Amino acid sequence: MSRRARADADGVNASARDREGTHERLPRRAAGATAIRVILALMAATGLGIDAYVHWQLAPRFDTLTGTASPHVSQGQLFRVEAAFAVIALVLVLLIRNRLGALVAFLVAAGGLAAVLLYAVIDVGGLGPFPDMYDPAWYTEKTISAVAEAAAAIGALCLLLMPGGRRGRRD
Repeated sequence: MSRRARADADGVNASARDREGTHERLPRRAAGATAIRVILALMAATGLGIDAYVHWQLAPRFDTLTGTASPHVSQGQLFRVEAAFAVIALVLVLLIRNRLGALVAFLVAAGGLAAVLLYAVIDVGGLGPFPDMYDPAWYTEKTISAVAEAAAAIGALCLLLMPGGRRGRRD
């Protein structure tokens, strides 16, 4: 066999060996990425679940705080809407398992966190039918909700930023 034929044969054999080594490593990498995705999805879902529970439990206490313009929207109603959005996002992030579910989860969690931080620091006042929700006090439920929203937002954002996500397909 000529030198070139041997080199070509060695190149083919080396390529085959390289592919075999890569082939053996891919399932581990895929399994690792899948495990990370599952953990992040559970992190986002848990945070959203806690957020939904806390807002639903707090809602009756805030039903008397209403906006001045008609129709009057109470802070309790807004808490129920937040709880409903959190449950929807929780279901999406667990069942859809793609970037759309992660995006919805991120927007709901980050939006809730932004609202609680805004109204804890700035007295925005009432905005039309919406009540003045300024509340600088940090009580247990509010702190738990904020921490849960932050954890959910971080988990969902990490899901969004993970490479190799497949659009429209289950991972």
